[in-house]
Amino acid sequence: MQTIMGREKTFRFKQFEVLNDRTAMKVGTDGVLLGAWCPVEDAHYVLDVGTGCGVIALMVAQRNPQAVIKGIDIDHEAIMESVLNFKNSPWSNRLSAIETDFNSMIDHHRYDLIISNPPFFTNGVLPTGEARTTARHTSSLSYRQLIDGAIRLLNEGGKLAMISPTDAESEIIQAATFASLPVRHLTRVIPVEGSIPKRTLWLFSRQDIPYHEDTLTIAHSDGSFTDEYVAMTGAFYLKM
Repeated sequence: MQTIMGREKTFRFKQFEVLNDRTAMKVGTDGVLLGAWCPVEDAHYVLDVGTGCGVIALMVAQRNPQAVIKGIDIDHEAIMESVLNFKNSPWSNRLSAIETDFNSMIDHHRYDLIISNPPFFTNGVLPTGEARTTARHTSSLSYRQLIDGAIRLLNEGGKLAMISPTDAESEIIQAATFASLPVRHLTRVIPVEGSIPKRTLWLFSRQDIPYHEDTLTIAHSDGSFTDEYVAMTGAFYLKM
């Protein structure tokens, strides 16, 4: 079985290998959470903003056999990596990767779903390494810019799915309220049972969907994965 190697575990995408060689850009839990959680059932055109090595786009392709997915990134090396990964995947005819800035992106498509694992470092110490700084610092893409851009590129009933630190909730809700893009589903992610939530998974849409809020715990205190995390992500792990 050929696999994709991440920070925590080994991932599987059927019978192909995903390259992820840059140490600063390894696949982490956030991307896996978003790729497994986001609703893909009715999505035909999907845009992955900040695609990196393409892992979220690949997860969507595996989950939805009809979806046509475009990954974009401002990092040239990331795009070269995702292009190769998409080419080597069983879904190469439905995947593409383009080096472009989401803030100035022009596209004739209107998307059913936009997904993004956006920058986290609004304040505090910047990460080391030029590639990681470019990919993760909010000077390149703020939450407000992501939400405003989604309004521009989504179709009337389209959805935006993203993940953020939990302490950014008020900022994101304010941006979504200003843009008139309501929150429809919010999942707070608890890393270890008994601890406080560290991440929030978001679903926004102008479609009239009942609001739903819940939590997801990744691991027990002994380090083993919870049943709910296994149920959500098990299709992508070689071993749990």
